[in-house]
Amino acid sequence: MMPPAKKEVRPSSRGGRARTPAFVKNQRGVKNWKEVSAWLEWRGIEDIECITPDQAGVARGKMMPSKKFTSNTSLALPSAVFMTTISGGYPEDGNGFHYPEDDGDLKLMPDLSTLTVVPWEEDPTAAVICDLVHQDGRSVEFTPRNVLKRVVAAYDKLGLKPVVAPEIEFYLVRKNPDPDYPLTPPVGRSGRAIGGGAGYSIAGVNEFDELIDDIYHFSESQGLEIDTLIHEEGAGQLEINLRHGDPIELADQVFMFKRTIREAALKHEIYATFMAKPIQGQPGSAMHIHQSIIDKKTGQNIFSAADGSETDDFFHFIGGMQKHVPNALVMFAPYVNSYRRLTQAASAPVNNKWGYDNRTTAFRVPRSDPAARRVENRIPSSDANPYLALAASLACGLIGITNKIKAEPPVLTTANADEIDLPRGLLEAVDLFEGDEELCAHLGKSFAATYAAIKRAEFETFMEVISPWEREYLLLNV
Repeated sequence: MMPPAKKEVRPSSRGGRARTPAFVKNQRGVKNWKEVSAWLEWRGIEDIECITPDQAGVARGKMMPSKKFTSNTSLALPSAVFMTTISGGYPEDGNGFHYPEDDGDLKLMPDLSTLTVVPWEEDPTAAVICDLVHQDGRSVEFTPRNVLKRVVAAYDKLGLKPVVAPEIEFYLVRKNPDPDYPLTPPVGRSGRAIGGGAGYSIAGVNEFDELIDDIYHFSESQGLEIDTLIHEEGAGQLEINLRHGDPIELADQVFMFKRTIREAALKHEIYATFMAKPIQGQPGSAMHIHQSIIDKKTGQNIFSAADGSETDDFFHFIGGMQKHVPNALVMFAPYVNSYRRLTQAASAPVNNKWGYDNRTTAFRVPRSDPAARRVENRIPSSDANPYLALAASLACGLIGITNKIKAEPPVLTTANADEIDLPRGLLEAVDLFEGDEELCAHLGKSFAATYAAIKRAEFETFMEVISPWEREYLLLNV
């Protein structure tokens, strides 16, 4: 980290006090270290959270006084942080994964374009998202933000730029300090527990007016842009849609949105959860990803020809998704719970079909004008790490474009009632992932080995737990 240059004092046009530079009022990000000190001072920031997503998308990092942040301070985290399971354990060596004997440090490199306030903290606090590099400056291949950067760079080499728009579903639930008890819907402003079947209900949204106001206020102060917010079908289930943009920027926003929504919910004495299937009998939560690809020279969407028709690249992108997304499912459905969401006869697909405005298919092409033609990947769960879900989805489409993989014909009827084209469990998904050498090469072989090892370890931890179903049906019957 380099210290900022001394602040330049510019006289006002009237010869009086120095004018406030425009950049200090930016809600999100500065251009360089010269601007950092003024940005922090203008807001009276006392502490800085230097954070980065681990394999689960959990914020890891260090907090420090703002004066130390702007000095010549070197930040580091142990490499083991990015080899940890969701329960805090570590995988065994094998299948290409080897735990580093020295557990050496990885350097945190702040991305100053992500600098923002932390609005829920009582003391003036800011946060910045960091990348990870080795001590010699090499990018760390197996960290999630770098995995996504690797895929975006592969598009860049072809003169292409991906554009994405995530949609994030989540549940509001009553506080549940005892994990042995099932989650239950919260009580809204009406004083009654929230019921299901309220899809797109404005009254359902109004039940949480004050909480939603806090989500909007927290988001605005961080420069996070919400496109729309709706009530979904589940009891206390909401969905936030983000505006389309650069994949890394949007992954950063999802990463920050999850923190924001959880903190806003806690302020109102309830939980916000991004579990894929938190409540039995209720719909699961997805993170749908809309994707289009832009030619960097022309600025045109490569999915549409000059006459507005679909291009070969459009069909090849879908073909790549159809062939490789089943192998990448472990990045879209990363936990045992994720597979409870993927069921037949539901809008959570268990197929690899595509169709025009068909919500029963894995890959939906929404109705739009040619310039906005896009492919929606409906498979990812909301529990997925946004960096890894975006990286996997875009990598599958890129393989389709480069290998000219033909898409199957679109499905015109219900696609989710009969065939099951996806793995039905976590271990099967890991096996398919490890067997797709081309996909793993795009994502990075060290990442693939690390991620697969973590998922196997998480499955073994899950198998240690005896479920209520087993006690209910096996205890006295077998």
